[in-house]
Amino acid sequence: MEARRLRISARLEAKRREALGEDPNSHKEQKEEPRKSRKQMEDSRQRLAKLVSDGTQLVTNIQIAADARETQRRADEEELRRLRVEKLDNEAKTSLEKFEDITQKWLSSGTRRVPQELWELLNLQQQQCGRLIEDKNKLIGELQQELKRKDELYVKDLKKQAEDVGLLIERMEEQIRSLTKTFREELLNIEKAFESERRDLLNSNRRKWEEGMEARRGRELEDLTLRMKKVEEYERQLNQLRVQDGEEYNVIKIKLETDVQILQQQLQQMKATYQLNQEKLEYNYQVLKKRDEENTITKSQQKRRITRLQDVLNNLRIKLDKQVKECREQNAAQSDDIQRLAEQCQDLQKKMRHFAAADAKKFHDIWVMNEEEMKGLVHRALEADRIIQEQQLGLPWKTPDLWFMDNVGPLVPQKQKKKSASVLAQEVMASAGSDESLTSSNGQSARLKAGVPGSAEQPSPPFSARTVKRILERVSEESGFLIEAKLKQLLSPLEKDERSLLKLDSIFGALGIEDEDDVYELVDFFLRYKQEDAPGQDDGDTDRSDTSAGDDRPRQGVLIHPNDVVRALRAFVADFHKPSEKLSQSRPAGWEERDSSEDAAYWAEAARVVPESRLRVWDALESALEKYHDVLSGRSQLITETSSLRQQNAELRMLLHQYLNSRINQELEIPPTQMLQMEPQN
Repeated sequence: MEARRLRISARLEAKRREALGEDPNSHKEQKEEPRKSRKQMEDSRQRLAKLVSDGTQLVTNIQIAADARETQRRADEEELRRLRVEKLDNEAKTSLEKFEDITQKWLSSGTRRVPQELWELLNLQQQQCGRLIEDKNKLIGELQQELKRKDELYVKDLKKQAEDVGLLIERMEEQIRSLTKTFREELLNIEKAFESERRDLLNSNRRKWEEGMEARRGRELEDLTLRMKKVEEYERQLNQLRVQDGEEYNVIKIKLETDVQILQQQLQQMKATYQLNQEKLEYNYQVLKKRDEENTITKSQQKRRITRLQDVLNNLRIKLDKQVKECREQNAAQSDDIQRLAEQCQDLQKKMRHFAAADAKKFHDIWVMNEEEMKGLVHRALEADRIIQEQQLGLPWKTPDLWFMDNVGPLVPQKQKKKSASVLAQEVMASAGSDESLTSSNGQSARLKAGVPGSAEQPSPPFSARTVKRILERVSEESGFLIEAKLKQLLSPLEKDERSLLKLDSIFGALGIEDEDDVYELVDFFLRYKQEDAPGQDDGDTDRSDTSAGDDRPRQGVLIHPNDVVRALRAFVADFHKPSEKLSQSRPAGWEERDSSEDAAYWAEAARVVPESRLRVWDALESALEKYHDVLSGRSQLITETSSLRQQNAELRMLLHQYLNSRINQELEIPPTQMLQMEPQN
């Protein structure tokens, strides 16, 4: 490498001498022995290059180590995420199997009539429920421990990052001090070596210095380009992984939705099977009733045997009294057990309410903390945008609409209230003979939200007041078994409409009908029950006015037969009481699910506080300021070099003045001043 530098330098020097008209061979003879100044310069350059290379490697080692740690951390995080997802999937499958097993045992409890078996089944179900809740709590504890570990790891990473930054700054400062000291020492040595030949080699040294700096800038530019390419490649890989994860999530979501649809179809099939079994049982009941009439005839023939079996009957009565006594004792013991279980259920509900309140408070605190952090970031972003608009660009700045900054705590959307079933029944009874359609609480026509079980269509027709009134009156007349005997005695002196309203209030409470939608669902079910379940039956009880009462589609006008009201009510109750409602009834008082539909829009509004156009202005301003900084840095370097050259020229003038005014020159035969005067003449 050193020999190549010397050959290149010799060729450049020869070309320069040819351009000036000098003899290149004479210079070669003089160059056979390296000059002291060039040797000193080469030694200094090698020492400085080695020092710069070692310092750069020492500084970049910190970044390389940090990149390696970050890569390893991301790989470990991906593996932990995969294990966590597998654990959650396995736990969800296991919990679903246990829940289905518990539900199946509850269904099979209806076939048992012995109290001991029911008590054992209740204990077994309670143990299984306890184990299921314990598994859930254990999984929650593990996830909380993992979250705590992540927080600790995050704090450690911040400390490590601060240490790396401090070490990086320390090494950079040490490198700057070392380079400064070395440059000064080498510059002093080069100045001493160039004292005898500064006039001839000053331009050459400056040109070589500029070439070296240009090569260094080229190498730095190549390194920067290579690093930018690596960053782009890493971004492309991250985007590819993000798209792949999104596709996997969509596939899993579609599979789960398909499973839910299949389970719903199976539930409808089971309901149809239960309805068929109920009709079979009613048929068997009629057959048994017929047989009972036949047995009455046979009973008269068996009276002759009563005398002969009287003794046997007395013995059986003694045994019966003994068994009745034992059963009473068992009932007393089981009553105590039931009371104890009821107290345990109440304690469990208190715990559930306590945990629900604790979770709600924790959610509120976390929300408020994140909201305060978000507001601080928004203020910083707006302050930066204001400074850029007013100070850097000189444009007027207007405060944007910050409606979300006034919110404190989780969002609470307002819910729309509906009419109660009792209020709707009172309005229907008051609007007797009117043909106007009823309206719901929001001012629109009341329409049914659900169709007949198993049907593909979801009808939502309006019903006239007369139609609703006739259906409710028939339900009130044929559903007296749902009303207590004391209430019937109290209602007897009232008028017909008031008596019907009070009866309907009691019937609604027994059937679980609460609001106007439930009443419309009952009316539509009764109208469809006659059309679909009993299409050939016609009792002559018709309501022809419904076809002209403003209905969207024609009705047959045939009301349900009084004998079919009980069966229709059974079918309606079986379809109306959904599992989700039973689940909501089993929840403790005060349990409410929070509506989070507006949370995403709230946080997205905070993220868009600075428009995209302003962000592009920021990027352009940053690029312009960086270029301006480069220009100022170059000017600073040139000013430093100019000051150094001026100082050197002043020192040279001082030395020349001392040399010309020295006393030894007067003793010479040809003083230097004469030589200087003769050179201009030549």
